[in-house]
Amino acid sequence: MTHAPYAPFSRRQALKSAGAGFGYLALAGLLGESARAADKAAPKPLAPKEPHFKAKAKRLIFVHMNGAMSHHDTFDYKPQLVKDNGKPGPGGGTLTASKFKFSQHGSTGSWFSELLPNLAKHADKLTWLRGLHTDTPAHPQAVVQLHTGSANAALTRPSMGAWLLYGLGSENADLPGYVTINPPPNFGGAVNYGSAFLPAHFQGTRINDVGYLPNLKATAANDLQRKQIDLIQNMNRDLAATSGAPDAVDGVIESFELAFKMQGKVPELLDISKEPKKVLEAYGVKDGPAGAFARQCVMARRLSEAGVRFVEICQPGWDHHNNLHKGMIDRCGSVDQPTAALLSDLESRGLLDDTLVLFGSEFGRLPTSQGADGRDHNITGYPMFLTGAGVKKGATYGATDEYGIKAVEGRMHTNDFHATLLALMGLDHEKLTYKYAGRDFRLTDVKGTVAKEIFA
Repeated sequence: MTHAPYAPFSRRQALKSAGAGFGYLALAGLLGESARAADKAAPKPLAPKEPHFKAKAKRLIFVHMNGAMSHHDTFDYKPQLVKDNGKPGPGGGTLTASKFKFSQHGSTGSWFSELLPNLAKHADKLTWLRGLHTDTPAHPQAVVQLHTGSANAALTRPSMGAWLLYGLGSENADLPGYVTINPPPNFGGAVNYGSAFLPAHFQGTRINDVGYLPNLKATAANDLQRKQIDLIQNMNRDLAATSGAPDAVDGVIESFELAFKMQGKVPELLDISKEPKKVLEAYGVKDGPAGAFARQCVMARRLSEAGVRFVEICQPGWDHHNNLHKGMIDRCGSVDQPTAALLSDLESRGLLDDTLVLFGSEFGRLPTSQGADGRDHNITGYPMFLTGAGVKKGATYGATDEYGIKAVEGRMHTNDFHATLLALMGLDHEKLTYKYAGRDFRLTDVKGTVAKEIFA
């Protein structure tokens, strides 16, 4: 069998084949250009928005003591509890005064236990909310209610941070507007920083206490990655334009663009090793689990300084039904210096002028003993403190009874608490709504009264 002799391409065939290749190159270029044009023309859901009214606070740092910090052993000194130590409590149980010494600090005379000597130095900067109360004594529901305004498991609500992003947008287009550091995996998990029925781009970005964000480092060259994203985004937009496309597609589009930008900014921002030694020493930064909370506090300052709208940091382990004495020494020892350093650092950089800091737990604990060395949950009266932009320094709003059981003055339900926080950020909680399932939802549900008495 003989084979036909090899025939070279004619000029016509060569041009035809080469033209097809150039066509694909042109198509790829056009798709990239159209994707970038669409991105520029599309509305920016995370762009900064005007608040409902002028406010000093532009961003919020929430220092969450997960597990219910005992206010009887930290901030809420009750002389009558000391006097009646060992007697039957009004609701049963045995009244048990704290084993720790309390003293007054600052010109305000605020009481702090010996466990918090560094925070006590900031006594005159703090605004106390001492009449807080909530609805459920179970940690999962109470934590979810603190973060979303509702403990209703039948309908997951957007988190407080998601509502803030929805209402105000982000100050930095290259960074997430909402970051949560070391959120608890239980007690509601991702619900506490999710967006629920709000568009997906308003949910929180989760990192750990060493600044690790998974899948952030690119495996492809920057220009190739940009071409890949342009092609994918073009297909995403085609899908989003079709009838019945899920709302989540818009969130995917936004997340791809944000992730591309974050690659160059976030790793450097979360690398606290670049901080001066004296700053790290002030926070008490050390290696390992013992330094986890201090690292979170440094990252919170760096993120806030870079324009992140809402940062939450978390210290778990406050659920002291037993081993209260040693447990409180350990937990307070891990948060006292870093929290005080965070406040000092923010102030020295001028950030407290437009940053609001919130410190507290999902509920408090009872003044009666539980077992040999513990305290049970208390949802009827407990404190938190605020400091920074928009609030009076050294002010107190509300109070509990003589034993620190029930809020009796300036009572503030979780809905009132959220309404007040939103107002400090320039948002009217009754106007910050999102239509879903045929009705307008809001963070404060159908309630909420703003405590204007604490406003500066």
